[in-house]
Amino acid sequence: MTRLAVSSEPVPSADVGSRAQSIGLERLQPLVRRLISTESLDRSDHDSAEALTRQLVSTQYENFSVVSTLLPKRLRQDFCNVYAFCRTADDLGDELGDQRLSLEQLAILRRQTVAAFDGRSQTPLFQALSRTVERHRLPVEPFLDLISAFEQDQTVTRYADDEQLLDYCRRSANPVGRLVLLMCDYRDAGRASLSDDISTALQLINFWQDVRRDLLDRDRIYLPKSAMQRFGVTEAGLRHQIEVGRGDESFRRLIEHQLDAADRQMDRGRALLPLLGRSVRGQVSLFAAGGMAISRAIRRQNFDTLSRRPSLSRWQKSRLVATALSAAAGVALTDAMSSIMGPRSSRAGAGRLPTAPSVGELE
Repeated sequence: MTRLAVSSEPVPSADVGSRAQSIGLERLQPLVRRLISTESLDRSDHDSAEALTRQLVSTQYENFSVVSTLLPKRLRQDFCNVYAFCRTADDLGDELGDQRLSLEQLAILRRQTVAAFDGRSQTPLFQALSRTVERHRLPVEPFLDLISAFEQDQTVTRYADDEQLLDYCRRSANPVGRLVLLMCDYRDAGRASLSDDISTALQLINFWQDVRRDLLDRDRIYLPKSAMQRFGVTEAGLRHQIEVGRGDESFRRLIEHQLDAADRQMDRGRALLPLLGRSVRGQVSLFAAGGMAISRAIRRQNFDTLSRRPSLSRWQKSRLVATALSAAAGVALTDAMSSIMGPRSSRAGAGRLPTAPSVGELE
């Protein structure tokens, strides 16, 4: 069994927490700063560290806001602890506003991760995570893969082809799904492969939802250059369409093509759901249904994600939760999922639909 422990022996590297007053790290939300600070560590108090991860989950406007509803009690804290690591790594990559500082802090987080798996946890983040790692025998590789993806975001902002993009998804998305399976006591290659399909599809759908925001806020384009060339889309054209507030026909056809591919991958991954126990099926169903609901929202606004970000209303989100709860109860799983995701044959290549009003967000 993998063992993590809190130790007074210093990690032989710079420390994230010791720089918490720097201008860059002040951009982090307060709870993340507390999680990565050695100054806030009480080595005898695991409960306080875990309380921080629960607080972080409760403040996030994301799918994890319904964890307590859909997960059995025995897994809720573990999901919070793993989520806190993912959120921290993501924020170090995206929220500091300085590429060099992000790379520096992600390198420190990598060293801290390796040290923690060697029995030297020195921040509340790893103090909380240690219990989850021990309970579920989690390996270090998924955590390091996530850090690798966030490091890549600092140096790679354009993608040549699908192969390069999917390699990024293998490290940015798939580790999360695999960690979920491990915490649910599934360790076989078959379920892991199906989980990868769901995770990658979710990541891709999020990319096509956020083309505008990624380009404007972070100067990133995840659309592969090969696909852009095929449909006659250029970076200059994207910027112009954002400026005028409307995606043109070529862009919409490109997004339709990319979204169809993501939907097909999600269809393959849906075979995972009947292979999960009822106690965890609802949460995984929610992840999948949430992604497909966003896919449908993109289609409703004619694949134009440059004019505004596709999103879901509060009613639609409530329906997602109800569907996931039905799946968890074992009520006609295929029918329950189809009520949100739509029949498989009607999504890919379904044609353009009228624009729907944008209310709320699902991130």
